[in-house]
Amino acid sequence: MSETPGISSTARADAGGSPAPRARRSFIARQFPPFTPRERRVFWISTTAGYFDNYDSALLSLALRQIQTGLGIAEARLGAMLSAIRLGYLGAILLAPLADVFGRRRLLLLTIIGYTLFTALTAVAPHARSFVVAQTLARAFSGAEATVSLVILAEEVDAAVRGWAIGLQGALAITGYGLAAIVFGFITIVPYGWRGLYALALVPLVLIIPLRRMLPESRRFAAERASGISPRSVFEPLAALFRSYPARLIAVFAVWFLFAAGGAPAGIFLPKYLQEIHHWSPGRVSSLYVFGGAIGIAGNIVAGRISDSFGRRTMGVVFLCTATLGGLMLYSVGGGASVTACWIGWLFCDQAASTLLNAYGAELFPTSQRAAAGSALSVARYGGGAVGLFCEGLLYSVADGHWTAIRYLMLTGFVAAAVMLICFPETAGRELEAIAPETDPTFSTATP
Repeated sequence: MSETPGISSTARADAGGSPAPRARRSFIARQFPPFTPRERRVFWISTTAGYFDNYDSALLSLALRQIQTGLGIAEARLGAMLSAIRLGYLGAILLAPLADVFGRRRLLLLTIIGYTLFTALTAVAPHARSFVVAQTLARAFSGAEATVSLVILAEEVDAAVRGWAIGLQGALAITGYGLAAIVFGFITIVPYGWRGLYALALVPLVLIIPLRRMLPESRRFAAERASGISPRSVFEPLAALFRSYPARLIAVFAVWFLFAAGGAPAGIFLPKYLQEIHHWSPGRVSSLYVFGGAIGIAGNIVAGRISDSFGRRTMGVVFLCTATLGGLMLYSVGGGASVTACWIGWLFCDQAASTLLNAYGAELFPTSQRAAAGSALSVARYGGGAVGLFCEGLLYSVADGHWTAIRYLMLTGFVAAAVMLICFPETAGRELEAIAPETDPTFSTATP
């Protein structure tokens, strides 16, 4: 099994890095990955990136009805507005590849500053247009932040538990959604309502900056620089990515796009659906997201662990199909306990499928292009969601309402599962260099 360039397995263990995979597999039964001190530090700090992105995203969904009222947004324009905000993640394709040029650590510090600034502007947006602009720019920075944090984790942890670590990171990051659900229950009490909830995001974001300074640079990135592989611009890794692994990139792009096109409308419109169709109060919606979500997000951990043993592709196809079925049932059943059960099941499978797609995105491409690949797949994920929301707006009148339109869109999940089954290779348990060796010779060979 190949090793990180320039770093032998023994040397990595002696330096506080990952010991050999064989030594690690005997500990798979543990409840937490057997991280080294360095891996543990990287894990916890990188996990904060997704936490705040989930908080911000959750607020838009949970408080959609209140934001709509406060800014005077017409019902028929909701889909287009949400689509425009979702397109903000496309900005990550310009930001995240900078991590292949200047380093993973530096990019995380840059993105948290940009994300904080535009989240603050969201809280004081005077009208719908300024709200959309602020949220769109915040999404660009948060998308890049989440991409780079995943890259760092994948490059640092041992191959035997990489899926487990990525799944656990996703599960902990999505607790940001739980925090948003908790504070949403107090939306009628918090000063300035939904604006006050956005302002609350600034406090932990400012406190987390010192922790980011403790994050070490990725060993794999440092080793590539030491060996003379040095992209000179943001466009160089992107161009090399399309030359080196075009088939892989197209396949993963297609699966993310199709899965998100159906899943994004289902997730964002759910609180509105519960309040308008089943007449749930904001407090009841909050309780569902907090307590039911605690069960549902376990899908991240379960998918990561079992995919290390049974394979990414097999489990990915299973979870893509079950997530699609769960979403269709959620928007079809009556009220009461059936809604709660369907939501928990859908969330579990949706998070499981997303975890395995995240793992593939980090594993299928070489170190010099890994952040660029992550940004390209962010375009697929969030671009697919934006297209899905836009199509929901188009189908709104034709399908006689939001809920039927969402059910039609969710069928794209089955197509995504078919593409994964046919086109994806298996990556579980393999070192990154064996999965995707460097193939492009165009980078500068001058060590910076």
